[in-house]
Amino acid sequence: MKVYNTLTRQKEEFVPQGDEVKMYVCGVTPYDECHLGHAMSYIVFDVIRRYLKFRGYRVRYVQNFTDIDDKIIARSQELGIDYKELVERHIEAYFRDMDALNIQRADVYPYATQEIPKIQEVISTLIDKGYAYPARGSVYFRVSRFPGYGKLSRRSLEEMRASSPDEEGKEHPLDFALWKAAKPNEPTWESPWGPGRPGWHIECSAMSLKYLGDSLDIHGGGQDLIFPHHENEIAQSESFTGVEPFVRYWLHNGMVQLGEEKMSKSTGKLVPLKEALSRYSPDALRLFVLSSHYRSPLRYSEEGVLALERAAGRLREAATAATPSTAQPLSAEAYRRRFIQAMDDDFNTAQAVACLFDLARDINRARDEGANAQELQSALRELCGVLGLTLEAPEIPMEAQPFIELLVSVRQELRQARQWQLADAIRSRLGELGIALEDTPQGTVWKLKR
Repeated sequence: MKVYNTLTRQKEEFVPQGDEVKMYVCGVTPYDECHLGHAMSYIVFDVIRRYLKFRGYRVRYVQNFTDIDDKIIARSQELGIDYKELVERHIEAYFRDMDALNIQRADVYPYATQEIPKIQEVISTLIDKGYAYPARGSVYFRVSRFPGYGKLSRRSLEEMRASSPDEEGKEHPLDFALWKAAKPNEPTWESPWGPGRPGWHIECSAMSLKYLGDSLDIHGGGQDLIFPHHENEIAQSESFTGVEPFVRYWLHNGMVQLGEEKMSKSTGKLVPLKEALSRYSPDALRLFVLSSHYRSPLRYSEEGVLALERAAGRLREAATAATPSTAQPLSAEAYRRRFIQAMDDDFNTAQAVACLFDLARDINRARDEGANAQELQSALRELCGVLGLTLEAPEIPMEAQPFIELLVSVRQELRQARQWQLADAIRSRLGELGIALEDTPQGTVWKLKR
């Protein structure tokens, strides 16, 4: 199995350090609802985790909540509520959305505010080693002491300086905050350097070190986190432990785009995940993400997701149990090998999904020819499960039911007019959407496929 390592800019043989893969993925800052960009990242790493398990690895998966941050403070003050209430509200919504997408829960979800002792331990050690210094109640990391700074993002000094905030007391423009001095009306914790709160970057270092140890196998996140967040994690963690590398394989997913811009709250261009889940099935949204390579940008369009809704229906139809056959079962081994070959090549889900649709096509062909497709169907269900596809028919909203009744009525009129091709087309399209039609002497009835 080979994975693309952002640090080395090349594919490398995947060799974990021990008998358990240690995997850390940056979690959300819960100040607003999730959008499709979040869905992409967590679907990608959910599938990577599932596939590693499928290949026989044990995986310990940790994903944090950044539950104290400038954005959380600003939003809670804007709404006039306690920051904890805001955080709890959005974490609850996060789990609801991720569960709906069939994303397996992490083994551990550490909260930054519950790990203050570990964060302060890391900061104190960095000060003792000369990698950090207190200034005006804050503490900054001394970038000049870490020669490898910039090795992940490979940015020039000028590029890094341009994105570094100016703050009083810093020795160098690139130095970044480990501890932020208290400000009026902000949550604070006591520390050896005065009241304050942790910086964003040190939170992830402390939590990953506590729950996974000094060196991780996989660290994941969006490409927008490479700099400064992941760059700073490397500097902090390797300076604290003296262990290099902090992470063996850095994996970063591409961004969802609306038009030419990435989907994010900062650009204002986003599709709320709650809205997407009300319009599309979880399988359609997962196929939307997995039909492209995880490192590539993903362009959103309603037409594209609707096409994948129909495609999910074809997979579901192919996986539906057929009439038992006593013929020799057709072998699915070639499809399993092809699926594994695709996923072993840097988790190439686009090729893996293509394999599933070819398998579904051959299942339908085998059925038509009266062959035994049971082993093929078993493989389809198994491999769809590796990608987190449920193969469950989407629920039909109450407001959509009159339109289905209308289509059923139109189809009945077409049958009476002997327009068989058009009538069959309606039946087929509804079938792809998970709606089965049954013609009875009393008329046509419809139901959801299960």
